[in-house]
Amino acid sequence: MKHLHFILLCFILVPCTIKAQVKDSSVNKNQLLALPVISRSIETDWSFGVGGNYTFYTTRKKDSATRTSAINFLGSYSLRRQFIFLIRGPVFFPGEKYILNSNFSYSYFPDTFWGLGNSTTSDMEEEYNFRQYYIYLHLQRLLGRKLFAGISLEFQRVVDINVKQGGLFEQQNVKGRSPYQVAGIGTSLSWDTRNNTFWPSKGRLLSVSATHFTPFILSDHRYTNIVVDARQFIRVDRKQIIALQAYGFFNTGTDVPVRSLASLGGADRMRGFFSGRYRDNDLMLLQAEYRLHLFRRFSTVAFGAAGDVNGAYSSLQFSRLKYSFGGGIRFATNKNEKQHIRIDYGIGNGKGNYGLYLQFGEAF
Repeated sequence: MKHLHFILLCFILVPCTIKAQVKDSSVNKNQLLALPVISRSIETDWSFGVGGNYTFYTTRKKDSATRTSAINFLGSYSLRRQFIFLIRGPVFFPGEKYILNSNFSYSYFPDTFWGLGNSTTSDMEEEYNFRQYYIYLHLQRLLGRKLFAGISLEFQRVVDINVKQGGLFEQQNVKGRSPYQVAGIGTSLSWDTRNNTFWPSKGRLLSVSATHFTPFILSDHRYTNIVVDARQFIRVDRKQIIALQAYGFFNTGTDVPVRSLASLGGADRMRGFFSGRYRDNDLMLLQAEYRLHLFRRFSTVAFGAAGDVNGAYSSLQFSRLKYSFGGGIRFATNKNEKQHIRIDYGIGNGKGNYGLYLQFGEAF
């Protein structure tokens, strides 16, 4: 696939609100938002789909100790027979004694591979495709003072893999070039003081998770994945916010399949780079956003990021550090809960690294 030149041609906003049939303003109100989308890109030609989210509450009365739950969904199909369907989102139980994060997806989407390591060149580009089923469940328990401990289950099955004969996958002996599945059990510890899940204006999130994938639970590959995520949100004034993130993704061992490797790029990290432009065992990055509310439901952001992959196939060198920058517009689909549709344009250093993104929710 080539980089996106133009992803969004038009979208129609169709909000459907389900409200409690009472006038008591202290009673929580659920909301369903549906968003038909027509888009076009070099990867997909014309694409047609439906996306949206359902925001709801696990308490009947408004409760400052319990944040808003949200389930996001997306189904998209292109003229090139590319398809993705996903359902994901957090559920906050009363008093936030428990939090459940889930992600269910199915995709058939041709992808691009440039080889392993952080020094691959643009002319190494190679097409491949696959089907993927993915399940992720993460249950957290409040220990006290916004500190949570959790357990998780992760399952991924990759089938119908088609790679170029004699190409990079075979030359570099890439793990996972044949159908496989991975299954892992993990633990986590996090401290979350953010005042809002979707558009925080203050607070921080510090989280560490470790997931072990093992044949004991029917995984074809054995390795351990560790993720470290640190975020800080600073309110400058009523309209301005500075958001910061340090992110690390680390795999141990030499048996990590291609779809589980650290991947630089995409809509959430290092915008402007194709997702997976660089792959290796590990990823480390820093990114920042300046967020400004404009008027009514509209806001704007400016962002920048720097980072790189390294590990089994390459080493981290500051001379090869990747960076990206850009800006975007936000439209609040739910003004009270500050849920946004975002349109971002990112530019990364190096040839051909740029892209336009249309997403629900923030990058971080």
